[in-house]
Amino acid sequence: MTDDLPFSQASENNKTAILEVFSRHFGDKDSLLELAGGTGQHAVFFASLFTYLTWQSSDIPSNVSSLNRRIGSAELENLPLAIPIDVNDKPWGCGAYDAIFTANSLHIMSAESVESFFSEVASHITQGGLLIVYGPFKYNNKFTTESNEEFDLWLKVRDPVSGVRDFEWVNSLAESAGLILLEDNPMPANNQMLVWKKSSA
Repeated sequence: MTDDLPFSQASENNKTAILEVFSRHFGDKDSLLELAGGTGQHAVFFASLFTYLTWQSSDIPSNVSSLNRRIGSAELENLPLAIPIDVNDKPWGCGAYDAIFTANSLHIMSAESVESFFSEVASHITQGGLLIVYGPFKYNNKFTTESNEEFDLWLKVRDPVSGVRDFEWVNSLAESAGLILLEDNPMPANNQMLVWKKSSA
């Protein structure tokens, strides 16, 4: 019955490692906004485990219908249907959450869209809440692996405005938004999982 649902092998491969990080941080969290929900595999998997957490997924308007096919089929009380959010269309108008999570999105966006993301994201995180970002990054303008450098070239052939982002640049955008880096976790397939906390300042 689920064979015709959208599917990402990467989502299946990384969900257990992501779960380890989530488990350290979600004990006191009640709500989460997922940006770029994609196939919905993460939403269904994590919402089924963190049943006390309302998981609100979202994606660009053109992908919401596909995303909701999987979310709707799961019929989880804490997993409402996804909502449309384009990070460039501000304000997002979606309220505030205890955490915001996005996976494999910053390298797909343009640099301008990444800036738009960080200029808006903190206003949708409750005080002391978290921003969690999964994906590949460069450090000191250097790729961590040859495969990530090849991936960056592949991205740019497909869309010249995309590409693996510099950690230092991304972290500076986060700091400017009032977010403090808590963790930089190594993850499968040469990815990282960054965790920021919204400052009380």
